[in-house]
Amino acid sequence: MAETPGVQSVERALTLMELIAAEPDGLRLSEVARRAGLAASTTHRLLTTLEQRGFLHSDAASGHWHVGRAAHRVGAAYVLARNLVAPALPFLRRLRDATRETANLGLIEDGEVVTLSQVESREIMRAISPPGGRVPVLCSGMGKAILATRPDREVARLVQRHGFRAATARSLTRMDAVEAEMAQIRARGYAVDDEEFVLGLRCVAAVVWGPSGDPACAISVSGLAARMTPEKVARCGETVQRIATELSQAMGAVQSPSSGKS
Repeated sequence: MAETPGVQSVERALTLMELIAAEPDGLRLSEVARRAGLAASTTHRLLTTLEQRGFLHSDAASGHWHVGRAAHRVGAAYVLARNLVAPALPFLRRLRDATRETANLGLIEDGEVVTLSQVESREIMRAISPPGGRVPVLCSGMGKAILATRPDREVARLVQRHGFRAATARSLTRMDAVEAEMAQIRARGYAVDDEEFVLGLRCVAAVVWGPSGDPACAISVSGLAARMTPEKVARCGETVQRIATELSQAMGAVQSPSSGKS
């Protein structure tokens, strides 16, 4: 089956990225076109599109093309995910076994929580949000756990920049409610998503600290609200917090810094 024009363009753009990334000093348009076996006009069109998205940039003085910030950001995200997922997996399995619910690992990116890894519950009816899934930060237990480590003024700036993005009628939609929630998370040591992203689903999360003293990510357990009663949420909160502390220590954190305040 012949490739569609869209697929062909993606293949060509990735080829150009690989060629340029392999040359620390960059490449001129003519050399990129020659190595890719493409017409100069086609190559220029692809390069300028990639530049507009930040994946490449051109040096006006030398005429060379270089890898852009967006490419570095994607690569850094990949490295970070690998550095977090491998050491976290044994802890996620322990968390799953201790709670009998699905265990998750995630971090905040551009106002959303991205799930990096997951260990599924063995229950027949279980909560599944696959790795790579994204959730508005204020609708996520992991997101709220990480946010609570920041001062209220930083939380307010994030909300101003990304909005509340309510997913259900239970989602946070007022700044005073956000501040009260942050205070509660700091006091008890874990966060709860009480059907705030999906009705019928509850999540309990705690922050994981990195060796630099900053929050590296968060872990959580998620399950059906019918099973995640208030009593079980409290038990899961203690378990998630304990395992998050152990994972923090395994990642080199000396101790959990004090939570963010205004």
